[in-house]
Amino acid sequence: MTNMTGAGKNTVSISLFNRGLAGKIFSEVKKTGAKVVMKNNTPECVLLSPDEYERIMEKLEDDSLIALAAERLANFDRAALIPAEDVYRDLGITQEDLENCGDVEIE
Repeated sequence: MTNMTGAGKNTVSISLFNRGLAGKIFSEVKKTGAKVVMKNNTPECVLLSPDEYERIMEKLEDDSLIALAAERLANFDRAALIPAEDVYRDLGITQEDLENCGDVEIE
């Protein structure tokens, strides 16, 4: 992960964009993963490489799923479980239906 706290080499002034150096800045972002764009000595935005952005978004999604799983486990009530056979019976699903449904692929 790119460390954004190292302000020196991970920052770039917005005036460099105005001087036509965007291509150079983008090349640096590809190498370092991210740059903080400064405007009037204040962080204005963060430039991320597509790979870094994807990595961060996947991590965020994974963390959200872990939090959801932890919440569900914390509220789990074994007494509230319903046996599969009862669900099948209530929905009118037979063992033959299950055997004939084929393989299910989950992505």
